[in-house]
Amino acid sequence: MRSTADIPTFNLKAVVRETGLKPDTLRAWERRYGLPHPDRSGGGHRLYSQRDVETLKWLVARQEEGLSISRAAELWQRHLASGEDPLSLPVYRASDAARLPPVTGEEVSELRKAWVSACMAYDEPRAEAILSQAFALYQTESVLVDILQRGLSEIGDAWYAGGSTPQQEHFASELADRRLESLLLSTPPPTRKGRILIVCPPGEQHTFPPLLLTLFLRRRGWHVAYLGANVPLQDLERAFTGSGADLVIAPVQTLPSAAHLPAIAELLETQGIPLAYGGRIVSLVPELRQALPGHFLGDSLSESPAMVEALLSGGATSRAAKKPTPLYRKAREAFDSQREAILAEVVAGMGGKILPDALNEANHSFAAEIRAALVLGDMSFLGSDIAWVEGLINNRGMKSELLRQYLQIFSRAIARQLGDNGRPILDWFQRALAG
Repeated sequence: MRSTADIPTFNLKAVVRETGLKPDTLRAWERRYGLPHPDRSGGGHRLYSQRDVETLKWLVARQEEGLSISRAAELWQRHLASGEDPLSLPVYRASDAARLPPVTGEEVSELRKAWVSACMAYDEPRAEAILSQAFALYQTESVLVDILQRGLSEIGDAWYAGGSTPQQEHFASELADRRLESLLLSTPPPTRKGRILIVCPPGEQHTFPPLLLTLFLRRRGWHVAYLGANVPLQDLERAFTGSGADLVIAPVQTLPSAAHLPAIAELLETQGIPLAYGGRIVSLVPELRQALPGHFLGDSLSESPAMVEALLSGGATSRAAKKPTPLYRKAREAFDSQREAILAEVVAGMGGKILPDALNEANHSFAAEIRAALVLGDMSFLGSDIAWVEGLINNRGMKSELLRQYLQIFSRAIARQLGDNGRPILDWFQRALAG
């Protein structure tokens, strides 16, 4: 049943009076952009509904903000394609966010800066308005990568530097994920043969990269299913069984997440399904690729779809990785059995020198990194993470010399609790402390 707002009531003269637009302009917009959508009377005259009038007012308002009519019409269609009613969204005003900069080649960075600022202020209407403007000006993939992905990275870096809170990071991630999910809903049905599963290993909480890759692949016609964040291994095993997948992709952003890839590869091997991976940690530590099973998809998410297509067209097969030595397997088993005792000794040894929450966070994350390096068979994979521990301590009001003391206490706890079985870990601590 049509609502009263959709019933054609107004003639052309009434619409001109209501909107201030000339008849020639109305006809041109209808012809070029399909907006609005007037009905016809029995005599062939245009009849407009209240919604048509509101649509025209919305387009005029966007022009007053600096958009061309073609950009405004494109923005309207983007909202509809995302399942949003443009008339129900918060109105973008110059007072809500800075006006768009002139065309100087710096527009994307300025929009990203404005979006990050809005997220840090928990200003959802402003953040959404900035994104809507960006999508009207640039290609979808450019906005997703250059504004959302890089913006989230900047907010994450600010958290590391003590300049933002976890709540601000979560707020921004929620907005970005929601925008991606709306775009995913509007993707067309698959046109290519082959099915792809995208999975987040246990502990992997970063949802934006896998959602973004899902969107990129669906827009290229692939049948892609995204299984969500932090999926336990037993659930992955059930998902793989009888899935008919031609490829499984596991984006990994942290070393502990990457350490689950060998177990995932074993599950897939029984199904004859190849594995591919990518993510921040693999780009930061290229040597990891020798220790991980499967196919590396490149350093950039924008490049990954082409890599996926090459794998599927060439008949992807499983690729084995270097196995950890017996020495590392023993060290990992010993570390697992004595982990709580080690961390308790570190807490006692620090003697209140670090705030309890910061110390617990550092202990939990550092222990997870150590175990991941043991699983993957090379403690040198921790090389990029000592700076992370230092940042965690220093950027919460701690003195820089605490890092060395923290590492020394951790090393002594490993030696006492693990003995000779802890040799790979102790060798790494010795190198780190000597540096």
